[in-house]
This record gives sequence, structure tokens and C-alpha cells, in this order.
Amino acid sequence: MSQVPHVRLNNGVSIPQIGFGVFQIPPERTADAVRVALDAGYRHIDTAQGYGNEEGVGQAVRESGLRRGDVFVTTKLANDRHGYKEAIVALDESLERLGFDHVDLYLIHWPRPRADRYVETWRAFEKVAAAGKARAIGVSNFQIPHLRRLAAASETVPAVNQIELHPYLVQAELRDYHRTHGIATEAWSPLAKGGDLLQEPVIVALAEKYGKTPAQVVLRWHLQLGNIAIPKSVTPERVRENIDLFDFELDNDDVSAIEEMGRFLRTGPDPDLFG
Repeated sequence: MSQVPHVRLNNGVSIPQIGFGVFQIPPERTADAVRVALDAGYRHIDTAQGYGNEEGVGQAVRESGLRRGDVFVTTKLANDRHGYKEAIVALDESLERLGFDHVDLYLIHWPRPRADRYVETWRAFEKVAAAGKARAIGVSNFQIPHLRRLAAASETVPAVNQIELHPYLVQAELRDYHRTHGIATEAWSPLAKGGDLLQEPVIVALAEKYGKTPAQVVLRWHLQLGNIAIPKSVTPERVRENIDLFDFELDNDDVSAIEEMGRFLRTGPDPDLFG
């Protein structure tokens, strides 16, 4: 666990570079899944109001025997709670479900540009951060125009933008924007949901070269790009495998070869249209 590198966010908060995602884990299975992850060494858990499983995350963290400050917990605003008052109340409800007095990171889950409320929602995020209810605030699935609009309306730069990012969708332009403006890049679906990606000849050949699994090669690629990654699995062996990434390093040419696989293929919704 001590091997997991951290990324320092633009407000000084430190986030583990590998986390455990709980998207689509049923509420009744979440606590057990998070316990497995914590036992495997994860200290970063990513949930959301829309996942319906915050209670299980909080239960597992509280019962783990770990100090609250040793586990970094993210939650995200539900898509129907955009707006200044709504976003503040929504976080209070999340904290009650989690059993915490703060989260480490609170994200706007989707920009929902047609609803056009993410700027006023961001003002609410600034307020909860100032009140100590969120140690850091950020966004998820924001495109460059959305980020530019926030920058024009607020002096608070999002600490994180959590986006779909994997070798099929490398998001080079958006990552460049993040670097220029001090926003950490966090990858959801870092393995493109497995399947075809993990059978790609380039990935399979690299797994053989390094004596690792295809998933470990892809996750190592994320780390070396500087991305934060939040793989998800409910299979204990794979949960452990996904954090066993620190006894090898990809050559620079291999990092480039994976990035060249990009084909603008999304496994999830288009942020300009979703919601």
C-alpha cells in the first residue's frame, strides 16, 4: 500500500493515484467489495450519489479499523441536483449516508450543458469547500468549453476532472488543457470495460514482455501518463491484481505505442449530450 504514488492537487490535497470504483456494484454488495479493496491496499474509494451505494462505502470505511484520514473518498453530485441550494443539500445527504463529516473530493458528475446550471452549481461547490465539507472540489466529464466557462465565471480551478480515458480514448487535447491549468486528470473506465481492449495484440504482447496481465499493463500506462485511475471489479483476485503495479515500468516506446491505439471510441455517453 505504501507503494501507491499520490498526486498533489492544486489546493495541496494529496490523492492516491490508484483508486477503487464502485460504479454498478449493488448496494447490498458494496461494503464487502470495499472491504476487499481496503484489505488489498487501496486507500482511495470512488462513489457517487447516482450509484446508490454510498452507505456501503461508508460502512466499510468505518468498520475497517483505518483512520478516516487514511482513506480518500470521492462522491459526485446526482444529475437531478444541479443548482446552488440543491447541490449543498445533496452533499449533506451524502455525508449522512456515508456517516462522515466531510468527503475528500466532491465532483459535479456531468455538466448537463442543456440544463445550463453547472456554473451556479460550481458556486455551491466553492461554498461547501470553504465550509470544510469537501477537502477538494472538481468536475467529471467536462469538456474544454465547459472548463473555460467555469474559468470565466470563477477563480476556483477544479482540482480534478474525472473523464472516460483509456487507450481507445486517449483524450490528448483535454489532458493538455488540464496540465496547462493545473487540473488533475482522473480516468474512469480506465480499462475500457475490459473485453476487446485487453485482447489487442499490442497489449497482449506487452503483457508477455513484462510478465504481467493486459489489465496491469494498461493501468501502468495510466500511471506513467500521470493519470489517476479508478478500476472497478468485484472479483477479489482482480481487485488485488489491479493494484499490483509497482514492480515494473513500461519503456517510453511502449507508452507511446499504447497511446497510438487511440481511436476516439467511447464506452459511455457523450458529455455534450448526456443528461
